Amino acid sequence: MGSRANGVVSSSSSGTVDKGVDFANYFCTYAFLYHQKEMLCDRVRMDAYYSAVFQNKHHFKGKTVLDVGTGSGILAIWSAQAGARKVYAVEATKMSEHALSLVKANHLQDIVEVIEGSMEEVVLPEKVDVIISEWMGYFLLRESMFDSVICARDRWLKPTGVMYPSHARMWVAPIRSGLVDQQKNDYEGTMDDWYGFLEDTKNYYGVDISVLTRPFSEEQEKYYLQTSLWSNLHPHQVIGTAAVIKEIDCRTATVNDILQVRSTFSSAINVERTCLCGFAGWFDVHFRGRVEDPALQEIELTTAPSSINGTHWGQQVFLLHPPVHVDEGSNLNVSFSMNRSKENHRLMEVEFDVNIGQPSGKMLPPINKKFYIE
Repeated sequence: MGSRANGVVSSSSSGTVDKGVDFANYFCTYAFLYHQKEMLCDRVRMDAYYSAVFQNKHHFKGKTVLDVGTGSGILAIWSAQAGARKVYAVEATKMSEHALSLVKANHLQDIVEVIEGSMEEVVLPEKVDVIISEWMGYFLLRESMFDSVICARDRWLKPTGVMYPSHARMWVAPIRSGLVDQQKNDYEGTMDDWYGFLEDTKNYYGVDISVLTRPFSEEQEKYYLQTSLWSNLHPHQVIGTAAVIKEIDCRTATVNDILQVRSTFSSAINVERTCLCGFAGWFDVHFRGRVEDPALQEIELTTAPSSINGTHWGQQVFLLHPPVHVDEGSNLNVSFSMNRSKENHRLMEVEFDVNIGQPSGKMLPPINKKFYIE
């Protein structure tokens, strides 16, 4: 979830995105050092990129590099330290000024050129050998920054060039979580407060606003019960087999390939009688180089549930209301879909269709739930 270099982006649902609105809604977050610090403190993230660069110096030594969405400039600096001849560090926000300061403080200004501008509009003087970027959002594709990486690749990467990272995968697994009760209680609490508000308004001010109860309830239901949550789960909270729902080759993927994610998969419950409280989604990325020019040391960055080090991405949790009691050996047949929101191309809408077969052969009532990744 590094700082972004995206600009005017085409969306299948909304056409060309207004650059000013996009900046106000999105880029402004990455212009603050506190947000950069959050990412720089993510040891899993930092260690993976550091190892990928310095254990594969052959991809950088004497080469030209493009850092898409450089943010603080850390990846550009590492690329230069690994021996790059020239690094173009593109950043859409005023964070570029801080990046330039860091570059100069590390005496790399003759190698690293910081460019403020959107990746779709920036013009480089040459093609590059490497594109490096930390473009991943929550559940990989939230924020739609990979669009900018694809644009950079198609415009500026040499045919023999490599992508860092080179591959990505999205995962989904069934989970148990106390959050399902917490969210339900919060929703009921806010509705109780609403009914008290209705009564007070009518008694004190003589206005009956109960006609607004239904839209208020729908609004709160979406917020508490249908919006996915960020969480750092423990592996013990995963109660069934995880499935890969999307694989991306960063060298060949197109924007059309990621506008929608569709997957049908099965998952077997592998713990004793428990509650299916929902599903968790996460991702991993790999640094493999190209088949013709492979990495000497393949590095993986995973955001899977961990008992040791979580990441600032955590996992996206999609809670079922109500949860479902399942037995060990129950089989879940799941249809998953994810689309970009029509109102904001950087946000996502997700739908699960779940059929559960118990070990006895009995089928539980089918589940259909829609969620929002805000």
